[in-house]
Amino acid sequence: MNLVGLIERQNMKESLPEFSIGDTVDVHVQIKEGDKERIQVFNGTVIGRSGGGVNESFTVRRIVQGEGVERAFPIHSPKVVKVVVKRKGSVRRAKLYYLRERVGKGVRVKEKKAAK
Repeated sequence: MNLVGLIERQNMKESLPEFSIGDTVDVHVQIKEGDKERIQVFNGTVIGRSGGGVNESFTVRRIVQGEGVERAFPIHSPKVVKVVVKRKGSVRRAKLYYLRERVGKGVRVKEKKAAK
């Protein structure tokens, strides 16, 4: 009887979107401002995934007014409403931290070619 595993399975989402490192995604996050709630979309490139089970999270990076902004999201959080994949990226490594030093067109990730 694994009580911790049972509680973790109850708090995990059933349907998870298929996305990987290098993909350009829109993350719909529920924001609470005072007594109002709204959904804010954060779009960018997934530069890393970490953890496993309930503790799994992913980091998304985007450029806003010339400044890099990174945000980490827990995958199974109820605040993350949905993740929409806009583009599939073709990368050769698990973490894209090298994008932090890049500027302009160097930040772009090559798009994965669709299978025929």
